[in-house]
Amino acid sequence: MPIYEYLCSNCKEITEKWQKFSDPPLTHCPKCGGEVKKLISLNAFHLKGTGWYVTDYASKNGGNRKKSEEKQASSEKSTEKKE
Repeated sequence: MPIYEYLCSNCKEITEKWQKFSDPPLTHCPKCGGEVKKLISLNAFHLKGTGWYVTDYASKNGGNRKKSEEKQASSEKSTEKKE
């Protein structure tokens, strides 16, 4: 369930309310009874578990492809020298 923020036009108090999508929005401030306006705020979205591109398919080295290629090339050279 999302957390909605409301700003009171009377006392300027910001109220946070944990509501379902289907719940009606607040219309009055719980502190002073004034009219409230719903605020647009940032949301938090976190990818957890499997089934996401970030966890299943993304590069494990954080996009440092060049460095991993260099390491692979240097390890191939060292094995050639041993032979």
